Amino acid sequence: MEINKPIKTEEEYESALKKMETIFHAKPNTKEGDLLELLSILVHEYELKHHKIEALSPIEALKFEMEEKGLNQISLAKQIGMSKSSISEILNGKKPMSVRFMKYLHQHLGIPAHILLS
Repeated sequence: MEINKPIKTEEEYESALKKMETIFHAKPNTKEGDLLELLSILVHEYELKHHKIEALSPIEALKFEMEEKGLNQISLAKQIGMSKSSISEILNGKKPMSVRFMKYLHQHLGIPAHILLS
């Protein structure tokens, strides 16, 4: 595959992704490694323009991290010292997250503060 222009169409994007899959484990500073690096830059630029990923809401981020870490409402409530009903109200959007709760989520679950504050 020869690179001589930016990715401009969805077909070119798909083709670049397929090529990247075939050379994904290429060693750096080799012909294939350089091609992988160039394709990743071009794919990234195309995705920024055409495949925007919206940020998660604070509740979506919390639900995602709970799932990733195998937490349920009871275990999260125990960890932070809240009631299960308070966690449930937060997850259902009936109760806002307190600063203390957001601080805990940021420090212990790794949810970025800017997402929690949005």
